[in-house]
Amino acid sequence: MTTIPCYPDFSVLDIKHKESLHPRLSLTPDGVSEFTFSGLYLFRNKYKYKISRQAPLPSGEEGGFIISGEQNTAQGKKTFFMTPCCAPDFKTLDSLFSSNDYWKNIPESVLSPVKEKLEERGFIITEDRDNFDYLYYRKDLAELAGKKYHKKKNHVNNFLSTYPNHEQRSMNENLIPAAFKVLEQWRQDSLIKNDNEDGDYAAAKEALDLFNLLALKGSVFFIDGKPAAFCLGESIARGKMFVTHFEKAISSYRGIYQFVNQAFAASLPGFFTLINREQDLGNEGMRQSKMTYRPCDFVRKYTVKMNA
Repeated sequence: MTTIPCYPDFSVLDIKHKESLHPRLSLTPDGVSEFTFSGLYLFRNKYKYKISRQAPLPSGEEGGFIISGEQNTAQGKKTFFMTPCCAPDFKTLDSLFSSNDYWKNIPESVLSPVKEKLEERGFIITEDRDNFDYLYYRKDLAELAGKKYHKKKNHVNNFLSTYPNHEQRSMNENLIPAAFKVLEQWRQDSLIKNDNEDGDYAAAKEALDLFNLLALKGSVFFIDGKPAAFCLGESIARGKMFVTHFEKAISSYRGIYQFVNQAFAASLPGFFTLINREQDLGNEGMRQSKMTYRPCDFVRKYTVKMNA
């Protein structure tokens, strides 16, 4: 196990931190999609993540973690910190704000105990709607029952009739090459469609490379024996929720995304009552797409800044 230093010292996020981080993050109740070891590690280069450990709380409880990062915005590079498990004490907060622009991805369980005191001290708290995670009942996505899912059901039925020779297999090490074929085709299509932007390709590629080490779960889908789609995710929120981190398909197969969404939800164990399909990042097209599946709720996240 690689030791995580105590604040104010930080360490670059490393694969060896999984042993310390994964058990604690799995117990966080909100289901924030970023707050899994995979969610952090696979995007460590994009956000320059570093990690520190909070001191034990006055109650004697174990302190949480502080993750620092940076992000390119329209206003230039901004630095931020995140606290998945609990809010730091105010002395630590003042120190963090002296070197960061904002506190990001704050879940309700972390914000609620300190919200009143933050407001009293003049901090500005805002909902970060672009980063709300979309929640769906697993049963709704699996069954697509009722009028509200009529169009989705039609897409799935059309897919089934057009491609009768389809197959879903649980992801394992032997199927990783098939998933890579899908990912590479998806990337080529994405570069053409999105003006040479390949989105989360690097993270998805590493997720496949480290599939066993990260303990991810997923499926690979075949049509006429050829790889056509895959999805990857993991259990969060104390096992009541499954978060889908990656869902890639060869889009020339009409209706494949609707089919994969439905088929994978149906294949998940029944103890997962909710599926988290992550955020829309303010992308209007993505927001409309996620809303058409009628989310039952959101994982709300907040941002805190100092009052200028």
